This record gives sequence, structure tokens and C-alpha cells, in this order.
Amino acid sequence: MSKLYLLPIAVFLLFNFTFIGTYIAAVLQGHVVPTVPYISDAATYSPESCVFGQLISIGCVLLGITIYVRYRQIQEIGLRHADVKRAVERMNGRAFWVGMGSCLGVSMVGNFQETNVRPVHYAGAFLAFGLGTVYYWMQAYISYYLQPYIGSMLKAHVRLAISVICTIFFIIVAVTGIISHILFNGTDPRKWYPSDGGWEYHVASSISEWIVATAFCFYILTFTDEFRAMQIDHPPLLFIEVDESRNYEPVIEDPAAEDTASTAS
Repeated sequence: MSKLYLLPIAVFLLFNFTFIGTYIAAVLQGHVVPTVPYISDAATYSPESCVFGQLISIGCVLLGITIYVRYRQIQEIGLRHADVKRAVERMNGRAFWVGMGSCLGVSMVGNFQETNVRPVHYAGAFLAFGLGTVYYWMQAYISYYLQPYIGSMLKAHVRLAISVICTIFFIIVAVTGIISHILFNGTDPRKWYPSDGGWEYHVASSISEWIVATAFCFYILTFTDEFRAMQIDHPPLLFIEVDESRNYEPVIEDPAAEDTASTAS
């Protein structure tokens, strides 16, 4: 596997295509109002929810592989440079599990719609955005210790800036989202109009959610150049030793063996 740099690009393109495509489809179907709905609101009803869930599931697999490759990359650099190992070895392991927890949250958001299983959907959103933000802070911290071996100080600064943006807007999403739902007096949150109450808070919350999701995608994209510097071999396959004392009858006979036996006879 020599083109690992395609992983971050694929994650970036797939998630953005899913978010924007689902929004357009939901507006055309009349399932949401065009004025900045939540991402999950646009993926509540079929057929958008089906496509959204499928693409998000694929994206989670690619994201999980990306997080694993990043973990192994940092681990290998630590093996070659003792100063990096001392500084980030423990942080790297923790970041891996935090990132995987965020992947699980994204999968839960995509497969448990808000209108069907609300507690699970909200728990998934918290894992996705909350743990995702923590993971990005960890990676920003690690990035400062990796250069000059890999990456750059500019890239570390960019990751730190994106982490700050994610933190600020994640807090805005949570606070304004709660306030808007308290003030909401309409009938369908997917079609939220100014007369339904809490409109300003709803718009602030939904815009902040889109900003956080976009920032997440751009953060993953920053791994592209660093992934160009490595490749991964296929893992070794080890067979468990079989008890030779047992006799096994082949299900399919070997044609060559049959021809040899017939010739001998």
C-alpha cells in the first residue's frame, strides 16, 4: 500500500459530498427548509437517510484506517528518534483510542436518525464532535514534536488553529442548540421557521455545526503530505499448528493424483 496519501483525500471528499448531497436532496424533497438545517436533519427521512447512512459508514471505515495509519506513523518515528518517543509515545496511544471513539460516534449519528432513536443519535453526536475535538488537540500537540522529522511548524500551527475553531464552535453548537429547542414552539424541528421561536439560536447552532464538520474534514486533509512519506506492507499471516495425528479426507480430489493412481494400476 504505497498511496496512503489518498486516504485523507478520500475521507475529505466523501464526507463533504455526503453532507452537501444530502442537504440538496432533502431540500428538493421538501423534507427541510433551505435555511441552514442541521446536517442530521437533512438525513432524517428516506431516501436521504439511506444514502447518508451508507456513505457515512464507508467514510467511518476510511477514517478509522486513516487514524490507524497516523498512529503507526508516529510510532515508527518514535522508534527511530528517542526524543519523539519520550515526548509523545503515551499521547499517541491515547489519541488512537480517542479517534476511534470519534469514528464510532460518527457511525452512530449516520445510522440512528434523530427522529427514530434520539438518545443514541445525541450520544453519537457528542462522541463524534467531542472526542473528535479532543483527538485534534492531541494531534496538534504531537505535531510540534514530530517536526523537523516530518511535517512542519506551519502545519502544526494550522492544526492548532483548527482545534481552537472546533472547540469554540462545538461549544456554540451545544449551548445554542439547547436554548433553541427550549424556545421552539413549532410542530416540526426539521422545518424551523422564524415564527416558531428560538430561530436565531437555531441558525447559530446549525451554522456552527456545519463549520465544525467542515473543519474536521480539513483537519484530516492536513495529513496528506505526511502520508506520502511512507507505505504499509501486508501483515504477515501465521497458521496455527495443526494436529498431525488426525486424518483428514480431502473434499476435492486432486486430478493429478487420480491420473497417477490410474496409470500405476
